Order: sequence, then C-alpha cells, then structure tokens
Amino acid sequence: MFEFVRKHTRIMQVLLFLLIVPSFVLFGLEGYSNYQERGATVAKVDGREINQSEWDNEHRQRVDRLREQMPNLDAKLMDSPQARYATLEEMVRDRVLAAAASKGRLMASDQRLARELQGNEVIASLRGPDGKLDMEAYKQLLGRQGMSPQMFEESVRQEIGQRQVLAGVAATGLSTPVQAGVSLDAFFQQREIQVARFDPADYLAKVNPTQADVEAWYKEHPQQFQAPEQAKIEYLVLDQEAVMKDIPVNEQDLRTYYEQNAPRLEERRASHILVTVPKGASAEQKDKARAQAQQLLEQVKKDPGSFAEVAKKHSQDPGSAPNGGDLDFFARGAMTKPFEDAAFALRKGEISDLVETEFGFHIIQLTDIKGRSFEQMRGELAAEMRKQQAQRKFAESADSFSNAVYEAADGFKSVAERFKLEVKTATVQRTPAPGAAGVLASPRFLEAVFSPESIQRKRNTEAVEIAPGVLASARIVEHSPAHTRPLAEVQDEVRKSVLAHRAAELARKEGQDKLAAWKANPATAQLSEKLVVSRENPDRQPQQVVEAALQADAGALPALVAADLGNQGYTVVRVNRIVPRAEVPQAAARQRQAQYTRMWTGAETMAYYELLKDRFKAQILVPPPAAENAETATR
Repeated sequence: MFEFVRKHTRIMQVLLFLLIVPSFVLFGLEGYSNYQERGATVAKVDGREINQSEWDNEHRQRVDRLREQMPNLDAKLMDSPQARYATLEEMVRDRVLAAAASKGRLMASDQRLARELQGNEVIASLRGPDGKLDMEAYKQLLGRQGMSPQMFEESVRQEIGQRQVLAGVAATGLSTPVQAGVSLDAFFQQREIQVARFDPADYLAKVNPTQADVEAWYKEHPQQFQAPEQAKIEYLVLDQEAVMKDIPVNEQDLRTYYEQNAPRLEERRASHILVTVPKGASAEQKDKARAQAQQLLEQVKKDPGSFAEVAKKHSQDPGSAPNGGDLDFFARGAMTKPFEDAAFALRKGEISDLVETEFGFHIIQLTDIKGRSFEQMRGELAAEMRKQQAQRKFAESADSFSNAVYEAADGFKSVAERFKLEVKTATVQRTPAPGAAGVLASPRFLEAVFSPESIQRKRNTEAVEIAPGVLASARIVEHSPAHTRPLAEVQDEVRKSVLAHRAAELARKEGQDKLAAWKANPATAQLSEKLVVSRENPDRQPQQVVEAALQADAGALPALVAADLGNQGYTVVRVNRIVPRAEVPQAAARQRQAQYTRMWTGAETMAYYELLKDRFKAQILVPPPAAENAETATR
C-alpha cells in the first residue's frame, strides 16, 4: 500500500484536497479550529460563554500565581476538583462584576489607575533609589505570569471598576447595637456542662483482629498505604550570583566607573524651612500654608544670610528648626523624592523655590557638597560593577544554556563542562519536601521534572527560570510511580489502623447506649465535675463538644446531648444551664460590634451579588464536585 502511495503522490494529493476542503467550506477555517480547541461550554454570563479551554488556562495561571507567592504550596490542593471548581466560580464572579461595571459605566480614570499601581508593594519594590521603575524587571515579573504590562494594567483598570460595583453596598453596611447584641450574645454564650468521655484507648484490649481482618482492611483502604511518586534526578543550575563571584574587576575600569558616577555618589548638606500641611487638609488650608511659605521664601531670597534665623523662628520641623533648619549631609535616596530632586539640582549657597512634599511646603538652602573618595567607595563600586557585568554575562549565557540542555544527548556532562557547572543529584517528589531550599523548593522546577516527556523519555527538561537570574534543568535517572506498598511491608501499620477503627466503634457504641440509658434515667448518669465552656474559652474541651453544648435547645435545659469525635472517641454531654457573661470592656465591645458589622456587610454584599447573577443570567453548566470521602474523618 505504501508503495502505491509513493508512486501515485499526485493522485493522493487530489483525494486529500477533495476530502479536506468541503469541511472548511461548511465550517470555516476558524470555526473548524475553534471546535477542536475551545472545548465544551462550562458557564455563561450575560450571554457570553466560558469554555473548557478558558477554564483550564485560568486555573493554570492562578496556580502559577499562587506558587509564585507561596513556593511551598502543596500542588495536590490546587489540582483537586474542588480547587478547579472554585476557579470557575471566580471566573463567573469576575464576568458578572465586569458586566455590571460596563452597564453602570464604572470606569477607572488614568489618574486612579496610576494611584493604584503606585500603591502596589510588589511594583514599589522594583523602583530604584531615584524612584524610577526597573522596566526590565517589571516585564520579567509579569512575563512569568503570562502577561504584558499593557495586559496587567488593563486588568487592574477592570478590577477597579469591578470593586466599584460592590463598593456601594460594602460602604453602607450598618448594624445597630441591639441587632449586634442579640447575635453576639448567642455566639459568645457560656454554658455549664458535665461530660462523660468514651476513649478508644480503653477498648483496645477488647479488639483482636485476625489476619483476614488485616487483609480486608488493606484491600478496602489502599490509599492509606501509598508510597508517593518520586524521581532520582541530576540537575544543573546557572546562577547569576555564582557568575558574579568569578568576575574580576580591573582597577582602571573601577576608577573610570568612579569618575563617571562621582556626581551620583556625592553627599549634600542642606537646611530647610517647613510649613506643614496636615493629612486630609482642605484646599483652603493648603492655600493658606502655601501663602505663608511664599512670604518666608521672599524674605530669605532678599536676605539669604537670615535663612538660619528665619528657620529657627518659623520652620515647623521640630527636628531641624532649633538648628536653623540644618539637616546635615545626606546621600541620594535618603530624602523624599521631590525634596531630593530639588536639593541635588541646587548649587552651593542657592535657595530653592517652594518644594511640595507629603509633609507640606519646603524652602531649601544648599549649604555644602561633599564627594566620597575612591577608596571610600571601592567596595561598593566593585560590587556594583560585578553585578552589572554578571547581568550581561548571565543574559548572554541564558540562551546558550537553554539551547545546550535541550540539545545535549549525553545528559549534562558536556553542558557542565562548557559552563563550568557542577552536576548535582537529588531525590524529589512532585511537591517540595519540608525544609527544601533553592531549586528543589521550586514548584516550577518540580513540575518540569515530572512532565510526561521528562518521565517517559528521560530527556533533559527545558531550562526553567526559578527566580530572576536563576535557570535550572533536570534529568530523571530513575522514576518510581506512586504505588500501594506491599502488605508485608505495612503489616504493622494496617493492624494499628484496624485496632484504632474497631476501638473507636466500641467506644461509640457504648457511648450511644449510655446516652439512651441516662436519658431514660438521668439520676444514673456518671459525669465529670461541672465546668463552664464557651467558644472563647473551651476549657480544654474538643470543638465538637463545645458546639454540641451550645447547640442544645436553651428552652429544654438541663439536657443530654452527644459529640461524636470520630477516631478520638465519643462524648456524652449534659448541659445544665446558661451562665451569665461578665460585662465586656467597652473597647472589646466596640471591636466585636465592628466585627459583626463587617460580617453583616459581607452577607449583604453577597446577597447583592446573587441579585447580579440573576440579572446577568449567570449559569455554571458543570456539576459541582462531590464532597470528599467522609470516611477518612472516622478512621
């Protein structure tokens, strides 16, 4: 048959053309591609669909962001059906709020967006001493999350609009003291109880499982005796810090660098007169302060020699006013940005115009300039030069390293020799081990190690960026899939599980029997001394016992109730009475009232969101995941 195809290539091309083209005519190229790639519709909001591929991509991005923030996060938690469904619910919520913001024309201005970005702590950490944003680091940070600066800024703009949708409800939340008091009194209520605890340890002697019992438990609960998937790996790390240590610094280059940067490295001495503007000041208050500062400026401009005297008399900076406004020497980065820019733009003896900062209005006189000598700066300059050269060298090496590990057919030997790196070894699992550090603590790295191609073909992984300036690649030497350990290996563990389960069952059975008997004849109940419990002070009682006591009908006290503690046993509780609470201090009462108001506001906001879901016909078309097997709670 293949010989026929080879000899009649032209005929086969015509046949394939006749088979393929009609499908494109009927569906269109884009529709054909989308049908294959987009997947089923999983939700709808305002007539717009959310498809399976969008859901998958969004969940992947959220997991990546969480891993970036919490490197030791257990990947299994994020891969669960519950976590994936939560992502879909969040997508629906975002679409509902976006639709509401669009319909309500709630848009963030450029100024509002700029304020939001300036307040972002992560972005702030990327600013240098001069206040300028390191755009390369900014792009790298966003690139690791699959976004460009334009995409990120548009998402922030949309997020601001979405927050405005619910802000009207959230900002008007209100609860009266009476309303809060009813709920808080019930929540913090105290009750006097007596307990009878049925501890599984007391029943262990009555349990004697047979080998058949052990084997049956092992077969029914294989998940308890799993050996995790793991891999023995070799790996290489290309690290900018390591590159920097090996870079020599030429003495002449160091001196040239010093001469080029001397103005940036100098220190300045200045005095200032401050007229403060309180936070939240009105426009009228601000204008009054400006006018006062302007008068002082005109006074010292006419007589520069009077600056120190005017500062002592009129400056509102208590730290410098007694010294004539003197601030001593300072380098770049020590002062707030507008003040620094003005001070470093002056010549010695000059007086600035009014400089406005968050503190108020300043008048600055530059009194001295002091450069730092080459010898004083040698260590800092050498480190700075090494860092700059290391960044360039790392950038040059990164692509070569990525290509080399991809192309290497002999593991890492040739790559290690070329880049002078050490081939390291480790045994890893899909999630970082407790106490792991560096590369081995990176979920990104472990995800690459356990990718299907890496496991099946045992090829070098792609070079993974673990952190800025750190690339790593790994190769699986030996892979062990997750498996149930043999019964012979876990015989003792299985027996202990059977003993614990059977003992808990006996404790529960006796507790239930006693509860029924004591309800029939309360005088026969054998209970502990009286104790007072509440949610604030459980008095060493398990939470299940406290909740059972507080949920007993207050109109039917005294009453006997039970708390099932699962593998920890069973407790019978007699609730005698409600104990009046001591008077709560005013500060604590106000704090609780505020907490209740926040909870009430949250409930109102959620109710409003539910109305928006109805308005925009939000539907999730996939069923929620089943609750996790509750059996483990009783083992």
